[in-house]
Amino acid sequence: MAVCIAVIAKENYPLYIRSVPVQNELKFHYTVHTSLDVVEEKISAVGKAMADQRELYLGLLYPTEDYKVYGYVTNSKVKFVIVADSSNTSLRDNEIRSMFRKLHNSFTDVMCNPFYNPGDTIQSKAFDSMVSAMMVQAS
Repeated sequence: MAVCIAVIAKENYPLYIRSVPVQNELKFHYTVHTSLDVVEEKISAVGKAMADQRELYLGLLYPTEDYKVYGYVTNSKVKFVIVADSSNTSLRDNEIRSMFRKLHNSFTDVMCNPFYNPGDTIQSKAFDSMVSAMMVQAS
């Protein structure tokens, strides 16, 4: 089950964070921000390996006792982080990839909105309902 989904700007500040249950939100803020170091390491390692980077999915960033943290980076260096419950062993890599694809497509829709100022927090009801549906679906 996805317990936290976050969108982090190129400059590493949160554009959107949603967690379930809401009481653990501060803990997930910390988890997401600690994962950014791993994201930066992976981006720089992949960047050196190939100049033309096509693979946006970073895979498992790191596991903790309770959670697994996955990462994804867009071409514009916006980062998506999904924190999944470690007890859910049925969550496969391709399911995580499809969750990131849905998240990226919905994020693109937000960016295409003429009333959205890039860099502002995401307050789109459509984006929020898509994230909520992903969290319920993954459980």
